[in-house]
Amino acid sequence: MKKHILAAAALAVLLAACGKKEEAAPAPAPTPVAAAPAAPAGPVLDAEKTLNIYNWPDYVPEGMIAAFEKETGIKVNYDTFETNEALNAKLVAGNTGYDIVVPGTVFAKGQIEGGLMQPLKKDQIPNLANMDPAIMATLTKADPGNAHLVPWAWGFTTVGINKTKVEKALGGMAMPENAWDLVFKPEYTSKLKSCGIAYLDSPTEIIPVALHYIGKDAYSNDPADYKAAGDMLAKVRKDVRMFSSTMIDDIAGGKACVAIAWSGDVNIAAGRAKENGSADVIEALLPSTGALIFFDTMAVTKDAKHPNNAMAFIDFFLRPENAALMSNEMGYPTGNKAGAALVKPEIANNKTIFVEADYFAKMIPPSSFTNEAREAMANAYNAFKKGR
Repeated sequence: MKKHILAAAALAVLLAACGKKEEAAPAPAPTPVAAAPAAPAGPVLDAEKTLNIYNWPDYVPEGMIAAFEKETGIKVNYDTFETNEALNAKLVAGNTGYDIVVPGTVFAKGQIEGGLMQPLKKDQIPNLANMDPAIMATLTKADPGNAHLVPWAWGFTTVGINKTKVEKALGGMAMPENAWDLVFKPEYTSKLKSCGIAYLDSPTEIIPVALHYIGKDAYSNDPADYKAAGDMLAKVRKDVRMFSSTMIDDIAGGKACVAIAWSGDVNIAAGRAKENGSADVIEALLPSTGALIFFDTMAVTKDAKHPNNAMAFIDFFLRPENAALMSNEMGYPTGNKAGAALVKPEIANNKTIFVEADYFAKMIPPSSFTNEAREAMANAYNAFKKGR
């Protein structure tokens, strides 16, 4: 941001005339005046000091928005959505009213291809240099050349449990080797329904893990695979207590003892339960067959009215100290290499936040779906949810 070019002052050259004729002495050249140093450049901002952000709930460190507002004078309007499906519907409808949105990469590829996002102004985001090249390379599958997306956070969809309540509900039954059995195998769900089984209320969160559990491609584009996933899910439907869009509160408050949930939300729920005085142990599990990685990313909408303010916020978020807050306060690993050193040791050493390399290799990376597959997935999920 400090790309300044100082104009050099022009030097006047005086020529003395040749010959013996007496000439008036030339006037002395004016004393050069040193150019005043240029003021440090700040971010490029829009005339209207406003920024409209649309993000997931419980997904921004406390005080971060206020700090940005204080530093820049930009008023941030911050709204939330519950699912990728809800965000996608708003983007497709157009005239969103938002500048920054935070889609998962499973939807972002199609949104970019559909012209719903505008390219980043990378010259206004110098802190992009702080990002882990490996994370950015992974994102190119959804966003060639990293032209549109910047990581907000990443994590994985897995099984979260209230260990205290689960052990009590299972009685003498041992925990399964594969944690997915707790939510997909009737032998376990029939017992755990007494303390509450919760599923995320989203087709793109539930159907892919169900496909993975039955040995199919989690991001299959074969409609027949979705029928197979639906048949498996139908066997446990009667045991599922809720389809949740408030998973943190549902786990922390004891409404569910086992859940298909996002890793970071389970860790937040564990902290929240302790704050509320609960002695129960809440933890995210690492299924033996692997979990599904997700990346949530910042993007600037095609119809953004404050694109420069959006770039300023993205650059602010990518400062090392701000990136570290996503791990320290929110329980999600940061893809910001420069911020990694600022992560607290107890967070950095938590294997359900920063998973070890051998387990990471088991994880299923995100992909995208064809329109036909999305329709098959929605049909399978709706039939399952309605108990048909």
